[in-house]
Amino acid sequence: MSLKIYEIFHSLQGETSRVGLPTVFVRLTGCPMRCTYCDTAYAFSGGGNMEIAEIMQKVASFGTRYVTVTGGEPLAQRECLLLLKALCDAGYSVSLETGGAMDIAPVDKRVSVILDIKTPASNEEKNMLWSNVNHLKPSDEIKFVLVNREDYDWAKAKIIELKLIEKCPILLSPSFHDLSAEALAGWVLEDKLPVRMQVQLHKILWGEKQGV
Repeated sequence: MSLKIYEIFHSLQGETSRVGLPTVFVRLTGCPMRCTYCDTAYAFSGGGNMEIAEIMQKVASFGTRYVTVTGGEPLAQRECLLLLKALCDAGYSVSLETGGAMDIAPVDKRVSVILDIKTPASNEEKNMLWSNVNHLKPSDEIKFVLVNREDYDWAKAKIIELKLIEKCPILLSPSFHDLSAEALAGWVLEDKLPVRMQVQLHKILWGEKQGV
């Protein structure tokens, strides 16, 4: 059983509640979405096929407990579900970064799902699979990438409408080239919003490049 893998690398987790933790990233090739702010368009194609056993061997070579499966959109490859299970069975602490258009219901319950809810400015709101919200666990996290004030107000309304605070932690992230972190921090503080505001640590440390 194989998957098309763009890259496997060892770095610090740059986002989520695991920020700063040494992590192995398994980046799968391909994504059905085309977000305006996408920073991994290079993974839309390319890479090569790897057997799950080969992936597991590569992950083990880094000697790190934390593994993030990402993309692109990892769930666009059905075999990703088998990889996630294999990683959990091997004792890794596994997170999955998914864009919200694919069904997360079949994902192994031991995996921490990072569900990206697409805002209007992403141009992918129309493709959101809203039923995913019903499958979230307390160990999962919801992420909103925000481009402007309108996105922030929209996200705030969705948090209230869908009672997202009751489901799992919520992350608000400024789009790297579109919204200043200082502005977003001010809005969160002004509204006393019970969320985690985050910036992308890996870009602060190493800039915008692959393999970090």
